[in-house]
Amino acid sequence: WGGLLLTMLLTIVGITASFPLGVALALGRRSSLPVIKWICTLFIEVVRGVPLITILFMAKLIVPFFWSALTDIDLSVRMMIGVTLFTAAYQAENVRGGLQIIPHGQIEAARALGMNPLLTTTFIVLPQALRAVIPAIVGQFISLFKDTSLVAVVGLFELVGIVDTIVSGQPIYRPYQREAYIFIAIIYFVISYAMSDVSHRLEASGAGSVRK
Repeated sequence: WGGLLLTMLLTIVGITASFPLGVALALGRRSSLPVIKWICTLFIEVVRGVPLITILFMAKLIVPFFWSALTDIDLSVRMMIGVTLFTAAYQAENVRGGLQIIPHGQIEAARALGMNPLLTTTFIVLPQALRAVIPAIVGQFISLFKDTSLVAVVGLFELVGIVDTIVSGQPIYRPYQREAYIFIAIIYFVISYAMSDVSHRLEASGAGSVRK
């Protein structure tokens, strides 16, 4: 079960860290300040244009080569950072899609009431935008959970990696290889289904509605 623990740790850290970072990137991409908008746009497009496995290999090999201080950071922490940055770039586009569907009249009404841009974004625009894209956000979290299996390629023993090592390394378990992978598939399905069910419940409660 140590592999499942690492899988869940990567997932929880990735979700917790990538969500606020994704929101910040989405707001930055819509910023009126050209420098902030350019930096956020560049980060989002570059990260989304690179496969996750490439980012994981960069976190393991390339980045420490150019920045030797990172070699002292545990490999699992570097994988968490890589997964977080990758997911944040996609979440930024999900959130930006929600921001674009908010009627401009609501922003004008908030200004008429004397609310500054920060208050308008925090209390009027952002809550509705996030509720509107709950399915996309949760879908990305499910993808993050499943993508944690890729860290086995760079030498970490998460759920899939540790089972593969046990089955292939110990002849006594080889006859049960099929059952082992079916068991893994069931675990992934149950957790993914639970996350999807949360999304459906939020939608059914009306949490995804946007006021006209």
